[in-house]
Amino acid sequence: MSDVRTRGMMTERQVTSMLEGFADAFSRQRRSPILHTPAEQGLDWEDVTFPARDGVPLEGWLIPAPGSDRLVIANHPMGFTRSGLPAHLEPWHAQWAASGNGFEIDFTPDYKILHDAGYHVLAYDLRNHGHSGEGNGGITSSGIYEARDVAGALDYVRRRPDTRDTAIGLFSRCLGAGSTFAAITQFPDAFDGVRCLLAAQPVTARVIIGRRLALMGLSDRLDQLEQLIVARTSIGFARRDPAQWAKNITIPTYLYQVHDDVLTHPSDVQTMFDNIPTADKKLQWIEGTTARWDGYLEFQRRPAPMLDWLATHLTD
Repeated sequence: MSDVRTRGMMTERQVTSMLEGFADAFSRQRRSPILHTPAEQGLDWEDVTFPARDGVPLEGWLIPAPGSDRLVIANHPMGFTRSGLPAHLEPWHAQWAASGNGFEIDFTPDYKILHDAGYHVLAYDLRNHGHSGEGNGGITSSGIYEARDVAGALDYVRRRPDTRDTAIGLFSRCLGAGSTFAAITQFPDAFDGVRCLLAAQPVTARVIIGRRLALMGLSDRLDQLEQLIVARTSIGFARRDPAQWAKNITIPTYLYQVHDDVLTHPSDVQTMFDNIPTADKKLQWIEGTTARWDGYLEFQRRPAPMLDWLATHLTD
């Protein structure tokens, strides 16, 4: 599915086909490949598997930092994996290039930065992504069911002898951030002792889908698309609401977002930030770009503010 086409260039059949393609992405997300490993960054790692709270098998990497008493758990955006997204390759390039996001995201440099700063790292694939198992018939729920993966990751590191006594921070990106917000709402017990959250570009499904339709001149089809998504997943936009879940966040939280992201609107993240009740919170805007992908690369380009945040909250 390409965003290059505009409404004036499409027949009604083509418009309907495009809307169905959007809806299909929620019913069975195309899995992107894991093209990079920590070895490319000179890191030792362990392939690990562990269950989500509902038993879905999740796959990940445990990158040890011998002697460390601090750990960061990282997840990823919708359609990505723990290693990133090959948006420079088809079919992902055609899907994202028109919005200025047709370039590769490789997350392994993030793990190198965290490791070198003294953190164990657990990076894992959410359900229905990467090498993790299928859950809930393959649907993507914008965090409702993926919350069980976030809680499962926390359960896992607390069971391992080498990580169970570590200070834990979370590095959650986009869908992963929304899933973390939902997990805090559904499983508050899982967050006992979690020191802080670094949340990259959480987004509301209605907002990002609405913006993508607007780019194609199809803003008036949002309700029609929602009906197609409900027909496939039983979950409408109203239930996919990270701003409401944000009201339950009690741990120190650092949000960051491309301010002029063509795929969303600054009010979306601003509302989430405003809804977080804890006083220990920060919102960083990334300026000078409209590409959402630049937000995913911000940590490896300019990690100092995020590393300072982690160090402040994970160091006794």
